[in-house]
Amino acid sequence: MAHDTGTDEQLVRSGVRRAVRRLVPLLVLLYFVNYLDRVNIGFAGPNGMNAELGLSATLFGVAAGVFFIGYLLLEVPSNLMLHRFGARRWIARIMVTWGVVATAMAFTPNATTLVVLRFLLGVAEAGFFPGIILYLTYWFPAAQRARVTAWFMTAVPISTALGAVVSTLVVQHADGLFGLPGWRVMFLLEGVPSVLLAVVVWFLLTDRPAKAAWLPPAERDALERVLAAEREQVARAGPRSVAGALRSPRVLALSWVYFGVVYGLYALGFFLPTIIKGFAAQYGTAFSTVEQGLINAVPYVVGLVAMVVWTRRATDPAVRVAVPALLGGLAIPVALYLDDPWSAMVAVTICACGVLAALPAFWALPTAHLTGAAAAAGIGLVNSLGNLSGFLAPYVTGVLADATGGNRLGLWVVGACMVSAAAVTWVLRRAS
Repeated sequence: MAHDTGTDEQLVRSGVRRAVRRLVPLLVLLYFVNYLDRVNIGFAGPNGMNAELGLSATLFGVAAGVFFIGYLLLEVPSNLMLHRFGARRWIARIMVTWGVVATAMAFTPNATTLVVLRFLLGVAEAGFFPGIILYLTYWFPAAQRARVTAWFMTAVPISTALGAVVSTLVVQHADGLFGLPGWRVMFLLEGVPSVLLAVVVWFLLTDRPAKAAWLPPAERDALERVLAAEREQVARAGPRSVAGALRSPRVLALSWVYFGVVYGLYALGFFLPTIIKGFAAQYGTAFSTVEQGLINAVPYVVGLVAMVVWTRRATDPAVRVAVPALLGGLAIPVALYLDDPWSAMVAVTICACGVLAALPAFWALPTAHLTGAAAAAGIGLVNSLGNLSGFLAPYVTGVLADATGGNRLGLWVVGACMVSAAAVTWVLRRAS
């Protein structure tokens, strides 16, 4: 049956707007809670946890980073399960299990238990983020996907900025609540919402447009036609099987790009609170715990603006990734040689802008190359290998901090990883 192209385009735009209003706010909320549960150990560490459990910088880095060992082991299987059983069921399952483990961290008695629980948290969360990226390919055509992904990923700077303030307020003012020190109360209060939101996901998340009773039939059919045509086109050009996706040189190269960008994200996420707390010894500052949380939030608030503006302005997918990654990577060496805290924070903010602007733009690269089960496996592999940096960034930064007595060498590694990500992206652009 023939369809009027102009009418179809109007119906698709209308359907996309309706889907954005229905799905994206919920997805942002889910990722907000997800990311906060993942990185709140960064606020617990310098605010009582390290002292109570006897953690050195290296052991803290192990506890922060071991999350990603469990995470990467189950990324690909989890995405294949989501593709088979549907996003609603699988994401609800993920949220219940990670919420239980995140809450249990409030009761960790020693360093060994903390490391085990962080590993289990990674196992529980595995598949959430790549699952959402895969889910967006079920709903949004390629032309709109980068912008929708950017809206979804605003949860990263929002959760880091708002989470910094909330976490430090809880640590400072909830000390003694339930008979627990503040850092334990923080884990408790920030873990429970994940379980509650799983119920919301079960009732509100719709697997695909074909199952969306809230979409008018004409919009639903037009959206399905466009998405089916895109899947067919991508299948002809890229790997079709799970094995083909896992062996693809392009997928492996993209994994390195993601590794480099995410290295910067997690190095800042886990160690920026510690660096800011260290301003007192380095520069003679006297910030309260809440003031430290507010300062920690600044790079992510500015980065949120950079993320949204850059996604709208840049059109070439590779340029969208390479330019901010390069800018962020070069900002780190600048921060190392400034002699006052405010100038250093400006450079750190530029780095955060680079990381956050590159992240949503990156996911347009693998999703343009993969579809179906190959997309489930390939996206899972890219996220899995890329998130090795989530283990290595805090671990390497911690080891280098213990060895050298400062953060300078660790931040040089951050800059090098981000610059290399920009370089590989540019090579892929020229090769395509």
